Amino acid sequence: MAGSDETDADGSEMWGLSRARTAGLVLGASLVSIGLAAYEIVPASVTPLIRESLGVGSTRAGFLVGIMFGTAVVASLPAGAVLDRTDSRRVMALAVLGLVVAGVWGWVAGRNGNYWSVIASRAVGGVAFVVVWNAGIDIVSQGASPENRATVVGVFTASGPIGFALGQSTGPIVAGRFGWPAIFIAYTGVALVGLTIFWPMSRGLGAARGETPSLSEFGTVLQSGTVWRIGTLGFLSYALYLFINSWGSSYLTGEIGLSLALSGALVAVFPAIGALSRVSSGVLSDRVFGGKRRPVLIGSFGLATPLMFVFTQFGTIPVLIAMLFLSGFAIQLTLGLSFTYVREIVEPHVAATAVAFQTSVGLAGAFLSPIAGGAVIDAAGFDVAFALAGGLGAVGVLLAWRAPEPSL
Repeated sequence: MAGSDETDADGSEMWGLSRARTAGLVLGASLVSIGLAAYEIVPASVTPLIRESLGVGSTRAGFLVGIMFGTAVVASLPAGAVLDRTDSRRVMALAVLGLVVAGVWGWVAGRNGNYWSVIASRAVGGVAFVVVWNAGIDIVSQGASPENRATVVGVFTASGPIGFALGQSTGPIVAGRFGWPAIFIAYTGVALVGLTIFWPMSRGLGAARGETPSLSEFGTVLQSGTVWRIGTLGFLSYALYLFINSWGSSYLTGEIGLSLALSGALVAVFPAIGALSRVSSGVLSDRVFGGKRRPVLIGSFGLATPLMFVFTQFGTIPVLIAMLFLSGFAIQLTLGLSFTYVREIVEPHVAATAVAFQTSVGLAGAFLSPIAGGAVIDAAGFDVAFALAGGLGAVGVLLAWRAPEPSL
């Protein structure tokens, strides 16, 4: 019943809040996520400044972004277990406070030129990120009615690319005005504002719902070839997504000759379109393809792959904007659909475990991509790096082609 705050007898399923309260809940949770996503990606927008200031190469510079995803890979499943057994609303609030601590720590370490201390602060931020992501999906799902749950969750997941766009476009401005270490504290305010909205709107949600899945139940997820196939698709999609986000600005600055501010603004197009892509992936699957998932996944990698192969062959700004727009939309179709898809191909009682697994495997691609991309760029240049990205996209096409449709 839309408009009620009732639960099932076991407390495991919310029937949905009023529309106004659901909107406030999603707004607050999304602002928290936007602040974290901006904090997460913003070093990529000022990589040349960081390299010069800290005296590091491309690989170490890429680690400033990659460490957050690496931490999230390790922390995702334990965080999911904690959220299942505690009040996820309170844990999410603690994660926001953790972001503030990480931001101030990184700012001080950056001003002191201490690279490894900056990395340690980013690892703390990575834990905050994965907690907010998993808890946000959990809580907004509870606050939605069964009829609009997919839409509500899709809107929340769109906060990721919006935050990336915010960080990419404003990072150079913040660095130019206050010095590059200020990028670590610039977006904590967004998350705090989100928390002030989220907290009253989420009242009554997020309570513990029982024990975590048993080892045998967890094993059914790990033993599923289809789960691994979908996880690999998430891995490849996140790898492509973070490769462009991490090194697109450096390419436009170093190879095309654009200013750092203009490069950041242009690359912001890439994640920004994800706000549309992630929401529309479900609409395309449900309404255009009659509930089939494979056509969207095949189209996602099928469009992104040739764009990666030819990206470095064009140097005019309008063409580059168009390619960033198209590739950003294509790649993020998989990111929008995979979390729904993986829930549908396992038993309901291990659906949350499957989502946590998908998060962990997908973010492994996000962790490795900026670091591996930097190593390839240092060794062979941007042309080879983008060609290898195209090769990953081609693997994605083959895997998506063989993916089964869920039994709904």
